[in-house]
Amino acid sequence: MIVITGATGALNGATVDHLLERIPAADIAVAVRDVTKAERFAARGVAVRRADYAEPASLPAAFDGADQLLLVSSNDPRADIVSLHHSAIDAAVTAGVGRILYTSHQGAGLDSPFVPARSHARTEHLLAESGVPWTSLRNGYYAHSLNRLLGSWRETATIEVPTDGPVSWTAREDAAEAAAVILASNGAYDGPTTLTATSAPTFEDIATIASELIGRTVERVILGEEEWIAKQVAGGLQEFVARFSLGLYQAAHKGRFAGVDPLLGELLGREPRTVRDLLTQPSA
Repeated sequence: MIVITGATGALNGATVDHLLERIPAADIAVAVRDVTKAERFAARGVAVRRADYAEPASLPAAFDGADQLLLVSSNDPRADIVSLHHSAIDAAVTAGVGRILYTSHQGAGLDSPFVPARSHARTEHLLAESGVPWTSLRNGYYAHSLNRLLGSWRETATIEVPTDGPVSWTAREDAAEAAAVILASNGAYDGPTTLTATSAPTFEDIATIASELIGRTVERVILGEEEWIAKQVAGGLQEFVARFSLGLYQAAHKGRFAGVDPLLGELLGREPRTVRDLLTQPSA
């Protein structure tokens, strides 16, 4: 039995869809906070269980019988994320789960300027201490985030950033499919497992790609950190969110997202999607 948390979200929901192409629905269960949002899986024969990291008592039964458990990382910037993950890992141990898989991040590190990277590193430490075999899916930074980060570049012909650095922007859809392949491999991948696109463009590189796509020059402009934050706040973003996002750029500048790995393409059996692919979509 494979149990997948967070299946009503885009990432692990897509993983379930891909997994259903590989194994019978009877061998899959989803553990979600709101079971009414998982009806599409129930209709396909997938067991639906209620689970909430913030309610530890709900977890052991939701994870019961799992040979493999895919834990989605919490994305609430105000929550004590590591504590929530700790509860989930403890429950997995209690339930006798055979292997825990966790959606981590390529740049995981305790000294990263990017707050989630520190949470991922601490969670990986908890996994290593759990005594349960584990796999950390170190996904590259999700490329769809560029839809927000690049702003209205088509209209302004500018991309404003506080600093620059290489990022292996990786399609969330590709990461989801790769997770399904790894789950179907039944333990073939152990420990930290890096899943990234094949290149790591800077925002300057992205501006060049954007220029080619629209036939006029798109300029990357470095504002500096405080000026960039001020413009974000002026545009309606809460300051704590702007400073949270700043960590991404600071980590990129330090090269924390620069590495690339061929494994994602090998798992997919094709080239992963690129930044150019994203920018050619109407919503980008």
